[in-house]
Amino acid sequence: MTPFTTLTSVAAPLPLVNVDTDMIIPKQFLKTIHRTGLGKSLFYEMRYDREGNEQPDFVLNQPAWREAGILVAGENFGCGSSREHAPWALMDFGIRCVIAPSFADIFYNNCFKNGILPIVMPQDVVDRLMDDARKGANARLAVDLEAQTVTGADGTVYRFEIDPYRKHCLMEGLDDIGLTLEKAAAIDTFESARASSHPWL
Repeated sequence: MTPFTTLTSVAAPLPLVNVDTDMIIPKQFLKTIHRTGLGKSLFYEMRYDREGNEQPDFVLNQPAWREAGILVAGENFGCGSSREHAPWALMDFGIRCVIAPSFADIFYNNCFKNGILPIVMPQDVVDRLMDDARKGANARLAVDLEAQTVTGADGTVYRFEIDPYRKHCLMEGLDDIGLTLEKAAAIDTFESARASSHPWL
């Protein structure tokens, strides 16, 4: 998993509440078990018409936000089903951070497991960052995970809270498998000792 330390990027504004995982990545794209290739289908039903042509008014189809690395969204982002393909699609598109007033619990947890930083901010702060995001390439947000801050386009610094364990995992690029491999030496020692003391197992 790619470590997350700092990120300075254009932010895409998505001022919608209750964006569910089916909106993020519709069910017809869930057949794959690969984490790559889903970015083109992110927000599919909002990004494309029935013929598969881009909807020019959707934010991620507009030149200013095509390469956004941050998404500023409304409350209860990621609600609905527990599909892990949702953070896969965001990550594959290039979005490493989502800022919102609140997140659905399962989506929130899945973000950390896939290298995405979900930041919970008060509604008034999200509103200000949403205004920054609407400026497109003329305004960039800066996220510093070590300092736990988001810096707005005007230089205003906003602090966010994050669980220390999750912070450590993101900064070190550790998913569940990576965390287990950190203990590889201890596991090998245990297995060797057990094999010696219980050879019949």
